[in-house]
Amino acid sequence: MTEETVTFARALADDTRQRIMVLLCCRELCVSEIVAQVDIAQPTVSHHLQILKTAGLVDARRQGKQVYYTLNQERIAVCCGRVCARFAPEVDASLVMCAEPSSD
Repeated sequence: MTEETVTFARALADDTRQRIMVLLCCRELCVSEIVAQVDIAQPTVSHHLQILKTAGLVDARRQGKQVYYTLNQERIAVCCGRVCARFAPEVDASLVMCAEPSSD
């Protein structure tokens, strides 16, 4: 497995980062807007955003003193495809949909 894939998997492995990614899907938010929605301290949110940015999963855009973040959906799709190719090479990745685990 490549270092890039490991970095991607580690970034996804945290519940807080997943919550942040959901917030950033299809919109831009600054750190203070994210903090307000996840009820986590600003330094912690900034730490998680840095991990997501290093993994290439979020894009950042500076506007004045604020930095706005958005989810890099293309990068997520590419990395998920690599994981599928590595661990499920006999499955057509375009047909795979991840389902939420049942609560049974």
